[in-house]
Amino acid sequence: MRLSARSQYGLRALVDLVRHGSEGPIPLAVLAERNNLPPKFLEQILAVLKHAGLVRTTLGAHGGYTLAADPRSVTIGRVIRLLDGALAPLSCVSLRYYEPCTCPDEATCALRDVMIDVRDAILAILDRETLAELAARQGRASIDPRGLHADALAGLRP
Repeated sequence: MRLSARSQYGLRALVDLVRHGSEGPIPLAVLAERNNLPPKFLEQILAVLKHAGLVRTTLGAHGGYTLAADPRSVTIGRVIRLLDGALAPLSCVSLRYYEPCTCPDEATCALRDVMIDVRDAILAILDRETLAELAARQGRASIDPRGLHADALAGLRP
């Protein structure tokens, strides 16, 4: 699974709204600048999130965007589905957006079988983690903070 720019930007903006919620409505320009996001694209993303009831807008000189939903009840998976659709790595394993694949027999397809496991692992995380939990995370400087992938990273070092 590769997260689209649309979902990345939407999640970054929502995290910003969670972290700065006490400041009142946040203007689009401030959200875009603070998160290094293209304003026009961000406006389109926020329109989808507004339609879904996750954000609200306030007009006027002190207007902007605020959260309309409790960040403890909105999962990352919900946001990604709103902005991108399926979370599954292949359409033939998608629970909500299923489409048959091109393999000769889905029932005996080994790739489909492992992708069901991948889908389930992805859903277990994304449908559990909320915007509040995401906003509380500090981030990590290392791409491999637990040291689990030293072999994969060995080829990347000069």
